[in-house]
Amino acid sequence: MIRFDDILEKVSSSYNEKDITLLQKAYVFAAQAHKGQTRRSGEPYLSHSLEVASMLADMKLDKTTLAAGLLHDVLEDTDVTAVELQQAFGKEIAHLVEGATKISRVQESSPETRQAESIRKIILAMIDDLRVIFIKLADRIHNLKTLKFLPEDKQKKIAMETLEIYAPIANRLGMGRIKAELEELSFRYVDPDDYFKVASLVDPKRKEAEEELKKTKRTIEGLMKVNHIPAKISYRLKRLYSVHNKMIRQNTDFDQVYDFMALRLITNSVRNCYAVLGIIHQKWPPLPHRFRDFIAMPKPNLYQSLHTTIIAEKKHTVEIQIRTHDMHNLAENGIAAHWKYKETDTRHIMKEDKRLNWLREMVDLYKEQKSPREFLKSLKTDLIPEEVYVFTPKGKVVTLPLGASALDFAFKIHSEIGLHCAGAKINARIEPLKTILKTGDIVEILTFPEKTPGRDWLNIAFTSTARHNIKRWLNLQDKIKNTALGKKLWEKEIKHYKVPADFLKEENLLKNLSSVANVRLKKMETFYAYVGFGKIVLGKKFMEKLLPAGKIEKKKDTFLKKVVTKVAKKPKPVIQAKGVHLAKCCSPIMGEPIIGYITSGKGITVHSLRCPLVEREVLDNQRMVEVSWEDTPKGLFKGKLLIKAEDSPGVLAKLASAISRSDGNITKAEVTTSEDKKAQIKLIIIIRDIKHLEAMMKKLSAIKEISSVERM
Repeated sequence: MIRFDDILEKVSSSYNEKDITLLQKAYVFAAQAHKGQTRRSGEPYLSHSLEVASMLADMKLDKTTLAAGLLHDVLEDTDVTAVELQQAFGKEIAHLVEGATKISRVQESSPETRQAESIRKIILAMIDDLRVIFIKLADRIHNLKTLKFLPEDKQKKIAMETLEIYAPIANRLGMGRIKAELEELSFRYVDPDDYFKVASLVDPKRKEAEEELKKTKRTIEGLMKVNHIPAKISYRLKRLYSVHNKMIRQNTDFDQVYDFMALRLITNSVRNCYAVLGIIHQKWPPLPHRFRDFIAMPKPNLYQSLHTTIIAEKKHTVEIQIRTHDMHNLAENGIAAHWKYKETDTRHIMKEDKRLNWLREMVDLYKEQKSPREFLKSLKTDLIPEEVYVFTPKGKVVTLPLGASALDFAFKIHSEIGLHCAGAKINARIEPLKTILKTGDIVEILTFPEKTPGRDWLNIAFTSTARHNIKRWLNLQDKIKNTALGKKLWEKEIKHYKVPADFLKEENLLKNLSSVANVRLKKMETFYAYVGFGKIVLGKKFMEKLLPAGKIEKKKDTFLKKVVTKVAKKPKPVIQAKGVHLAKCCSPIMGEPIIGYITSGKGITVHSLRCPLVEREVLDNQRMVEVSWEDTPKGLFKGKLLIKAEDSPGVLAKLASAISRSDGNITKAEVTTSEDKKAQIKLIIIIRDIKHLEAMMKKLSAIKEISSVERM
């Protein structure tokens, strides 16, 4: 068990007397708050706080973070209040403790929603102050070390969450040591069978491997001495989780894991890094295709090092990593190195550090992504990327996740290039934007000012950056179109009334519209958008509430207004009046916003406002008329759905069961599958109204194997 004096010993050479006094005060406060409390392991609760603070000291963090680490559980597990904590330690420490506490308090019912909310809280806490995540990572490591005292279901849940969220975040922040420890501690609980299988492969070779590494280390030390290059050399065996991951990812045997044995050499300059590389390659033959220059081409988390694999004595393969002291500090502690024994401005780091680009993108993504499943899918793609390295025509290296296309490359270069890209030159050949990129490709994007995204681009885009920019552009275009449509509908409606000029003054009108619509409207464009999107439905009832009784004279109805404007739903469905029918292109459903269109020789065709013909303004505006649903209709409607799902056993059964439980009925189903185990399901279902359909779509979206549910 860690003692408080052990922590003081770690920081004594870097902290001044005032800093030490603060830590002592935090220790005493935590000891009193947790007095009498024990953990599941039977140890005093304070032991956990000390372990967390000790790990933060190993990261060489500032006094404020260490004090917050000692206090990180007092708000959650004791009677101490946030006000009391702030009075005792000030706003900054209290703020860090509150941030760590908020991440722990997630109470959503669905596991998927709970995970999305947990990630949201982590991201927001990191944006506010990055030191919160350092505390949570240390907290998570110690909790994993005592996981055996929890029930089995909780063990697996916590370990899985660690592998999916905490370890990837540590990796993104460049905290290699923390990431590796989180993965190793979680592995045995997530997949115990594979854990012990890999252990049975590694353990018999451990002693021989360590002896071989010692010999190679001594040889390199001699070479460094002869060449007068200062170097600190250490060795390690690859961790079990990393061995397992590589065997799965590369579909290979343990004997083909060439970096199981590794030496790390730290020297004083970049020049010496390359000099050491040359000396080692003169001594031992390097393994072909195993050299990586991360000094010239750093990873996205700014990791830098030279990696080479040599064939040493007894034909053992040994990976050698060569780096400077600064590179090593960044590789081990990542972004936490900014706080090396000193206070640092988080806002400045958030703005300047390239490792946090993904974090800023995740904040934007969460704001715009309504579905927890879509958010998690995008986030996991960004958090755990296998990478490819491609080049611009000028030789700049661009890092993308494995599976990224030329379209993703365009958006990585600049959003404007992405929004207007028309094609790509890959290795001097013109290729389509959907082309998947490989390491070493030289990519040039061809742009055209008039070219803009279509919804089909979302089927090509792989990265959240590209998808986010495409969706934002499409949403903006939808807003522009619907604002224009809403304005036309309003102008058409208001023409039916003789309204005093002062009533139509924007300030007065906005006030009255806000009151009737029960939404806050600051400008008419917002009102038009609400109307266009169907969130505000114009009609007789709305206008009666809006216009002052007795003061507004209704104009004489036009011929078009006299045309039947009420549409009822009937089981077939049957239209209430002759000459009025529902459009087959969009199959409007009771309760959704609709508009009528006078068709020559056919009367009025009723379209949904979401109909592509309406949205694209294909229909002649002069032939559109207002229509509304009957107040008390009887009958049923047909809803058309497009569902994308995993091609796995039982999916159709789950889908049919969900529809049946929702009081729906399937009349037609078409299923197509692809080689990558994806299924596309087209359904026609019988429903009562739009609310019935929306409730059914929500239930279908909750099925784990289903990735998206859309109306056709």
